[in-house]
Amino acid sequence: MKKLLIQENQVILIALIGVLLLLFMGVALLLFFFSSRKKIVDKELDKKKLEVTHQKEIIQSIIITQEEERKRIAQDLHDDISSKLNVINLNANLLKDGDLSPEEYLIVNNGILEATDKTLESARKIAHNLLPPILEEFGFKDAVEELSDSFNNSRKINITYNINYTKNHLTPQNELHLFRITQELINNSVRHGKAKKSTITVSHKDNNLIFSYTDNGIGFDSNKDEHKKGLGMKNIESRVSLLNGKYSFGSEVGKGFNILIVI
Repeated sequence: MKKLLIQENQVILIALIGVLLLLFMGVALLLFFFSSRKKIVDKELDKKKLEVTHQKEIIQSIIITQEEERKRIAQDLHDDISSKLNVINLNANLLKDGDLSPEEYLIVNNGILEATDKTLESARKIAHNLLPPILEEFGFKDAVEELSDSFNNSRKINITYNINYTKNHLTPQNELHLFRITQELINNSVRHGKAKKSTITVSHKDNNLIFSYTDNGIGFDSNKDEHKKGLGMKNIESRVSLLNGKYSFGSEVGKGFNILIVI
């Protein structure tokens, strides 16, 4: 009888130990689950914070770019348009006074006509820079070819291009974004890169648009943050983001610059 009680007590003890072990394992599993869940949530929050920060940087870049563009337009209007209109105004007042000889009248009148022609040309140039008519009428391919040819004719840089672009592959607004990227890249090559040659290639692959640009300029250290976060690259990055595309670029001192954009 005594042995039976001892055995029963041992069974109860083992059962209690088993229950306690199960409870301990359950608590451990719950703690592990909540800890893992917390890590996942924290990771997602960090990811979202990075995305929000990135979006803020892109928006800030777009605002800065727009402000720079407004300043440039204002400067062009002041330098090219206002100065020429002042000349027209002065000459018109000379005609109004009427105290001119026939020869002087002819000179003043010709001055007004010449200043008017130059003002109209400046206005056309500013309007062309805002939205090239060829882009609106014929699309991205023709606009980039015209842009490249204009640089080639100026002899500032020699641009080789091979543009295999299906018309209307992008919306008109997105064509404008890609055209602005092309302008930014060429201007950077001329102004900062001191490049003499560059190449533009556009092709299609698996319904993606592949845009490639290279130059033989002085290059820069692409690992430095000031080059990654410069206004030029931020402007390009913001426009690529608006195109829902991806990009990668590389450069080394003395070895030019290259960028690949996939849309």
